[in-house]
Amino acid sequence: MSDKIVHVTDATFEAEVLQANVPVLLDFWAPWCGPCKMIAPVLDELAEEFGGNVKIAKMNVDENQAIPAQFGVRGIPTLIVFKDGKPAATKVGALAKNQLAAFVNASIA
Repeated sequence: MSDKIVHVTDATFEAEVLQANVPVLLDFWAPWCGPCKMIAPVLDELAEEFGGNVKIAKMNVDENQAIPAQFGVRGIPTLIVFKDGKPAATKVGALAKNQLAAFVNASIA
């Protein structure tokens, strides 16, 4: 797992995501979710490639329920790009690396 990926909780969500000074890609996931495991290495790679321009964060939906409920997360993985403290775009399901990069780039342009 990349040390560039931030693990957020209901308690740290506001500081880590809403108050971030760069756009944030937040992955809602759970340990038992197969597609979540499939995109984990992709997120690691993107965290390296985006560097400090985009923060990549993950939230375990089994351990944190308030924030996923607030954003209507029904299926996982759900990926939400937050820009200026607001959700800018959402995708549900596992994406290939090029699709995920394009999704993030389009959301933060």
